Amino acid sequence: MALTDNSNLWLAETLWRLGAVEFGEFTLGRTTVGSPIYLNPRKLIAHPTALWRAAHVIHEEISALQSMRNRQMDYFDLVAGVPLGGLHVATAYSLTAKIPMIYLHPSRDTSEIEGVYEPNQRVTIMDDLVTGGGSLVETAERLRAANLIVKDAFVLIDRQVGAKERLKKLGINLRSALTLEVILNYLMSSGLIDDDWYWKSLEFIRNNPN
Repeated sequence: MALTDNSNLWLAETLWRLGAVEFGEFTLGRTTVGSPIYLNPRKLIAHPTALWRAAHVIHEEISALQSMRNRQMDYFDLVAGVPLGGLHVATAYSLTAKIPMIYLHPSRDTSEIEGVYEPNQRVTIMDDLVTGGGSLVETAERLRAANLIVKDAFVLIDRQVGAKERLKKLGINLRSALTLEVILNYLMSSGLIDDDWYWKSLEFIRNNPN
């Protein structure tokens, strides 16, 4: 299956087709209340080919950011998946890019890091979706406590409600394959959603700036 220059738009269409994009009124975790849109990228794991291709989209995006004259993302030795949703994305990416993976033990009662690593190795954190950024911040702090270097995080989708700025304050650059605004623009331009949901969702983003 050949990938195209519009791989991120393929991803937006696929998430819609898999039922991973819903409209209504949702409370998402501790940071987002009254959102008119709900995203569930974990539905990708039920479709191996889609997950495989999503990993290639991530690989293409990261490679492009690393190859810019003014590099937008550092090279790294390891990828760290954020439990639990980020584990699937990070595993697929690790297999695609041939970059070793580590992850934090899901229990909050232990700081154990699963996998093989050495102090001062560079790690990029990976997750499927970011809202407020709490899980990424916690992951970064625990990795840094183990003397690993964390400067970048990459997510499949950024909901654009504060995570980017929060991570920037910690010296972490957040990048994504898709933003919520890109998804909305694609769905609207393709005639898949009506004006009402588009403008409600766009207004929500603008009232909760990144």
